[in-house]
Amino acid sequence: MSVMSSQKQNPMVVLVCCDALNRDWIDPVRTPVLSRLAARGRWFAQHEAVFPSVTRVSAASIATGCVPSRHGLHGNRMGLFEHGKVRVYDVGHPDFRHHMRRATGRTLKVPTLAERVAGMRGFVAMSNVSPGAAYFLDPDHFGTVYHRAGSFLPGGDPVPEADALSIGQDFDGDRQMTARFCEEVLRARKPSVAVLWLAHPDATLHGAPLGSPAHLASLRHADACVSEVVTTVDALRDAGDDVLLIVRSDHGQETIGDSVDIEAWLGAQGLAAFVERGDIAVAAQGTSALIYATETGRPAFLGILDRLREQPWVGTVETGERLIRRGVSTQEGVVAAIDMGYLPGGNDFGVRGKRWAAAEPGKVKTPGFGEPGGWGPDETRPFLIVECGGDAALVTRPTSLIDIAPTVLDFLGVPAPDMQGQSVLKFQ
Repeated sequence: MSVMSSQKQNPMVVLVCCDALNRDWIDPVRTPVLSRLAARGRWFAQHEAVFPSVTRVSAASIATGCVPSRHGLHGNRMGLFEHGKVRVYDVGHPDFRHHMRRATGRTLKVPTLAERVAGMRGFVAMSNVSPGAAYFLDPDHFGTVYHRAGSFLPGGDPVPEADALSIGQDFDGDRQMTARFCEEVLRARKPSVAVLWLAHPDATLHGAPLGSPAHLASLRHADACVSEVVTTVDALRDAGDDVLLIVRSDHGQETIGDSVDIEAWLGAQGLAAFVERGDIAVAAQGTSALIYATETGRPAFLGILDRLREQPWVGTVETGERLIRRGVSTQEGVVAAIDMGYLPGGNDFGVRGKRWAAAEPGKVKTPGFGEPGGWGPDETRPFLIVECGGDAALVTRPTSLIDIAPTVLDFLGVPAPDMQGQSVLKFQ
């Protein structure tokens, strides 16, 4: 695959995310467009998610080329220290960035793609997932981000109302967004980096079983949206534009078997006062959870660690160096990560992987529906296709979400020595 940027005229990278599409669901029958694209481009057979395997932290890792311990966004829910105590916030809310800045003095700890290409032809993203996942692609407004909860120009001014992304988080919303993306962003504006992040299959699976007719319909839907982007990219290339197309997902999902309130369990172990004071806090991540503690709460939590590991709803509990190897910082209050346990059997459509889920305030964890978050096999196998008009290949070398940003910058000719990932354009 030729990547000599000096030979390119106005190169552009197009990034498409089919949220929660595990690569095992891609085949010529269910996803014919993705299958053909994989055959004509580079298919990365060992592509891996980050931990937690959730959308918001995945967006930050894709945007920065770094794992959570480096970029600073811990998961879909995150604990922040306020007045010496831990308070857990939902990262998906539009205002989470303001809470993060107030508590830490910043948003992400490292530059994003949007910042790195701001001096070129810029960064434009259209996203139909949660506001937090959309905004952490560019939390400090170096580029333009469109989202149904609010769209922002470089510098942070709102996009004019007539140009807002007024869509629903349904199939029709994804289709409208894709049409606008192809016409307005790719054909007209041609930024250095253009991102399209589809809501489905993820939004479908939070309300339907894996393998169900609804899930299969969401696969066809995502495939059709990708088809429109591929057609547009091919037309741009025919007109002489240099375009690198990256189509991928961020994680997969597994099936909820049951759920448990971890904070209530901690209370039953005699730690209710620590939880109430904010000396111990649980940030549920679906099929995993992060445990936070202050210096006061840490010894109390560690005192019940052996009991925690014995619970039937616990798969694995990691602390210390093992936590660091997962890409989780132990310097920001996190003392443990729980990968939730498995339950026997599969779902009603024969899909394996029934999991315990960690309860979240205000959300119902419905047995049988999909859920990501942990490091189970089905939730950590996203797909990655990189295509630039030639050099088809099957790449078996392991890759990760943190390799995407270095790949983008490599194609654009922008050095990125401080990123933890590597450009996959060099992989054989």
